[in-house]
Amino acid sequence: MPDKPGNDYLDIAADVAAAIGAGDAVVALESTIISHGMPYPRNVETALAVQNVIREGGAVPATIAIWQGRLKVGLSDSEIRQLGAQGPKVLKTSRRDLPFVIANRKNGATTVAATMIIAAMAGIRVFATGGIGGVHRGVAETMDISADLEELAQTSVAVVCAGVKSVLDIGRTLEYLETVGVPVVGYRTDTLPAFYARSSGFPVDYRIDSAAEAAAALRIKLDLQLPGGLVIAVPIPKQHALNGDDINDIIAEAIGEMNRQGITGKETTPFLLAKIAERTDGESLEANIQLVMNNARLATDIAIQFAKL
Repeated sequence: MPDKPGNDYLDIAADVAAAIGAGDAVVALESTIISHGMPYPRNVETALAVQNVIREGGAVPATIAIWQGRLKVGLSDSEIRQLGAQGPKVLKTSRRDLPFVIANRKNGATTVAATMIIAAMAGIRVFATGGIGGVHRGVAETMDISADLEELAQTSVAVVCAGVKSVLDIGRTLEYLETVGVPVVGYRTDTLPAFYARSSGFPVDYRIDSAAEAAAALRIKLDLQLPGGLVIAVPIPKQHALNGDDINDIIAEAIGEMNRQGITGKETTPFLLAKIAERTDGESLEANIQLVMNNARLATDIAIQFAKL
């Protein structure tokens, strides 16, 4: 087990610890997507299926959460089922929440930011998720900016995703990432994916066409001791993509309803995802599931290539 700050609070599953110790490929997974991102029981089914995709690809999955006040790297199937059944009752946990969830011995579902922190503590460098957080629409009035962006600026983990969540201000999010020095890389695309849609229209900083290229860039970034992560964005498969214009109209309506109800902070994204799923008759949920699976496949390939270095 790595001798790093946080080890007194860190529990690494035996198979994950063995893989880390041997220098084998490991892929971190977040848990907020289980508790707050999808309804039960699809959340559990998806979480277990994503782990299987990673195993079948030749890497070891490490789903991360806070479990009874411990930083858990590698949830068991039973723990995933319990987390999924509890759903939104589980505390959504980002960087600021970690000391309090641990001190009170609570269960916590980790966001992108918290998952990156715990993955780095454990020595895992590749993380697969759905989409990253960012600058919220209407930021001039709300100043609502996800902690994910600051974490990407300081924690050295590659985040494989389907771009920035469609409900956010993608252009301002990219400006923020540029300011804090986070490379945004497109996998076989010149434009940033927009979660449900294959393209946002915004250019990426760099294009890569293989997992080996991503692994090499990550290795060099670590060797140069440049703090911060990489955003590796892969478009949702064509057969599962939604029409960008249609989804934007639905998002705009959902945001209007959210504002009328006075929903803010941590509750915004779960509210919007639920409303979008409702308005698309479940198509957005299916798209979400498929893009997470797709991201996990690429993250597995990158982790394997990284292990070879």
